[in-house]
Amino acid sequence: MSGPIEFARTPGPDSTSSSFHEGRGGEGAFQARSKGNPPPLAVIGERAPDFNVPAYRDGVIFSVHLSRFLGSWVVLCFYPGDFTFVCPTELTDLAVNYDLFRSLDAEVIAISVDSAFVHKAWEEHELRKMAPEGRVPFLMASDLHRDVGRAYGALDEKTGVHFRATYLVDPDGILQAAEILAPSVGRNVREILRRLAAFRHVRETGGAEACPSGWIPGKTTLPLLPALVGKISTAWHPESPLVWPPQP
Repeated sequence: MSGPIEFARTPGPDSTSSSFHEGRGGEGAFQARSKGNPPPLAVIGERAPDFNVPAYRDGVIFSVHLSRFLGSWVVLCFYPGDFTFVCPTELTDLAVNYDLFRSLDAEVIAISVDSAFVHKAWEEHELRKMAPEGRVPFLMASDLHRDVGRAYGALDEKTGVHFRATYLVDPDGILQAAEILAPSVGRNVREILRRLAAFRHVRETGGAEACPSGWIPGKTTLPLLPALVGKISTAWHPESPLVWPPQP
């Protein structure tokens, strides 16, 4: 059993309050999902919209700012809700692999429209039975007012809950990747890690190299040289066809 909840740096007199700071919009922004709603502000290659919302971790509820993580990679994982079907499999899969994300200098933030108190109850009732060491090691944020999900284009306006959406923010606060799935299919944590490693490699090379299809660390990258244009076959070939379905 966990001890009593502690509170730290609450966002205001109402612990469910939230604030949201606009990023830069543009032609590349996701389109609004229904008429009358403002267009989302998350744009690939632009600064990720900042936010300040309640979050839960290890018995503590506190305020979390995205901008607090400048200097590190951030994986934002929006999900439909606590006490559902696919979501506990995703969050505990992320928990099992959390140390791998940290080894790549990345923080994970899971976020739904549930309150931080519901996050706590969910961890205590279900997730701790599935997660390593009986805890979820990353932040579980609360988008109770839907501002964050709407800003990222991750909110299903018809149901009022988030899609299964993943965003990768680099150490400069720039949005580098986005993926949105319907609720019935869970994410592949290996692919999230692969994508993170690929973007880290591109950043480490100062953008001088790109990562081809299916790239994983140790495989061939593509130097962005004029001499290679039209001659990719000299540097890269697809591997043998996949064995599908893979062995369980």
